[in-house]
Amino acid sequence: MNTAKKPTVLILCTGNSCRSHLAEGVLRAAAGDLLDVQSAGSKPAGYVHPLAFQVMREIGIDISSHRSKSMNEFLTGPVETVITVCGHADQACPVFPGQVNRHHWPFDDPAHATGTEAEKLAVFRRVRDEIRRQFEAYAAGRRDALKAAPR
Repeated sequence: MNTAKKPTVLILCTGNSCRSHLAEGVLRAAAGDLLDVQSAGSKPAGYVHPLAFQVMREIGIDISSHRSKSMNEFLTGPVETVITVCGHADQACPVFPGQVNRHHWPFDDPAHATGTEAEKLAVFRRVRDEIRRQFEAYAAGRRDALKAAPR
């Protein structure tokens, strides 16, 4: 399938350093054949958190090529669905060209986890697993909708 013909799903967070990358990786793995999955931030941090790379590798998803991006990079192209994963991004979210759907699914920010490395990893894994459940269910719903659509 040609990437240009896939609907774009943009996952927004404030810093685009953690939650949105976890969600992008999960959704791309679950529905990348159906959707052009991207992520961005309203105020990009300029980096992707190292523990995000690590916890995604643990479930077989490589996000090492991801970079922190501004949502402004997506204001000129069609975005079918915007999913915000934190409250600040939901409040700052503009309307994108071609936007049809908008969802707000807030998750705790594991980048704010404190404690030992093991304690921080536990928070990253919990949030990753919460994001995984939500976004895999979303991908399954998109697949079901395509199957049910009249041809």
